[in-house]
Amino acid sequence: MDALKQKATWQGSTLYALAFGGFVAFSTYLPTVLRNVYEFSQSEAGPRTAGFSIAGVLARPLGGTLSDEIGPIRVLVISFAGAAVMAIVLAFEPRPEIPAGLSLILMAFFLGLGTGGVFALIAELVDPARVGTVTGLVGAAGGLGGYFPPLVMGAVYSASEEYTFGYILLALTAVAVLLFTLRIGRDLRRNAEPEVAKISY
Repeated sequence: MDALKQKATWQGSTLYALAFGGFVAFSTYLPTVLRNVYEFSQSEAGPRTAGFSIAGVLARPLGGTLSDEIGPIRVLVISFAGAAVMAIVLAFEPRPEIPAGLSLILMAFFLGLGTGGVFALIAELVDPARVGTVTGLVGAAGGLGGYFPPLVMGAVYSASEEYTFGYILLALTAVAVLLFTLRIGRDLRRNAEPEVAKISY
């Protein structure tokens, strides 16, 4: 309950719901997208989905490393901006394998960067005695964030037989979270809260 009262818990949960939630959603729903849009069989979609997942997993530690070098706020800005751009590209249903495959790999990469950046930010925002509890709640928010996009994408495809509107919603969400991230950065620069005064940018 004490962790739920902390502003950093809700900030981290919002950021992680998009970063990790988006990654989980794509990993789960991508075989369906590949089948519906590009008419790949399940055996053809499987390796491509695995490539997406590997790119996101490898980008996560890179996001943490970059956060140590340039600050987590900048890493998160790069992550969400990149995800928004890739969502717009995918909304046009580009041809496989390039640019569609490359766009999906880059989407995984940007979301993976974000997952590393979020936890780097929390490590600096939260008192060490509460980091475990806060990261547990943030991680749960990321898991929940992964459930909703497939439902939305499925509903969009059922209504229109294309995913364009779903990708546009993803791009708008990424932009909204990007603006939220910038607001967090401004608050930190103003030293609005004592516990974040030592944050690096």
